[in-house]
Amino acid sequence: MIRRVRLYIIVYIIGVLLAGCSSEPEAQVTMPLSICLPAEETHVPMTRLPGDPGTTEQFLLPNHVYIFVMKYDTETEKYIVWRKINKTLTAEDWEKKRYVGLLQTSGDSIFQYTEQLDLLLDNKKFNGRVYVLASAVELSFTPKTDIMTVANETELLDEKFSMATENMQRNVQHIYSTPYNYEVDGEYYGSFSSIAQKVPHVNLLLYHVASKVDINWTVPTDKRIKEDPKDAVRLTYMQAVNLFDGWAYCFKPMANVVDPLPTTGYSRQIVSPEDVGRWWEGRDYFYTIPYTTPSYSGYFPLQMVMKTNGSGGTGYRPTLYMEMDASPFVPWLRADFTINNPLEDKTETKIISN
Repeated sequence: MIRRVRLYIIVYIIGVLLAGCSSEPEAQVTMPLSICLPAEETHVPMTRLPGDPGTTEQFLLPNHVYIFVMKYDTETEKYIVWRKINKTLTAEDWEKKRYVGLLQTSGDSIFQYTEQLDLLLDNKKFNGRVYVLASAVELSFTPKTDIMTVANETELLDEKFSMATENMQRNVQHIYSTPYNYEVDGEYYGSFSSIAQKVPHVNLLLYHVASKVDINWTVPTDKRIKEDPKDAVRLTYMQAVNLFDGWAYCFKPMANVVDPLPTTGYSRQIVSPEDVGRWWEGRDYFYTIPYTTPSYSGYFPLQMVMKTNGSGGTGYRPTLYMEMDASPFVPWLRADFTINNPLEDKTETKIISN
């Protein structure tokens, strides 16, 4: 399984003490949040790897950004929301510059948006966490109240967004967040602390909430042309069906569960009877929200409909259960089809280890 980092956020916390005596209980802290994207803007370069549909993909600059700064409350023993920022950005909010830092090769061009906060921290003991959600499409959240009303970490991590509209289904690849269970040295990677750090700082990477599904198909050369045309094979119809259109976790992208296996949802057409140039071989990819079912825990079910030689009927309807590991990041899922004979109308289950 292959994972891509599309967007990263660099959060630096620099402590600046207020003027006053040493008994001052709190410190004024300036926290600039730098949201960075590769400078290609809508063309993000990708390392070419087996199964990669190309060297570039198109991604939009996020124009909706939700930032949550948490602090640990010793009385309730919970992380409570300290600061909440909801920004609507435009292209003018992004500044092109050279990046110098640890998250990518020094000197690479980036687009950067910076938000500066002034926070009060206890001089001796404090710890907190930062969560970020960014999207190029407007999101609808559940419960019906806005996500900006959450009061603590538990409420935030339970937040979901709707995948019910066609606009969301077409643009889910442009949504990114900080996965809640990504840990570095045993701590959530967006944590900051006066105990662990002399100068508190956080370096965050944002990741896709949707998985990339890569479909490859081929009809062997010797099956394409036959003396009797009825014996030739061509794939004239392929569709992914019943894709996830429910409520998806914002910060727990690998925790979506659907029970039972859905019989409704949206579809993605891959090959149609008019696609003559793709009847014998091709590849296509799309992004969709990954989920598992109780029957196949740890596997993402991709439901397909395939037909050959212009046939009607219900088609060959395999459900591909593609393996997902325990990583906090959504996987890149790949399915390969080799079609040697005309497909029968039947339903089948297949297990695929990526």
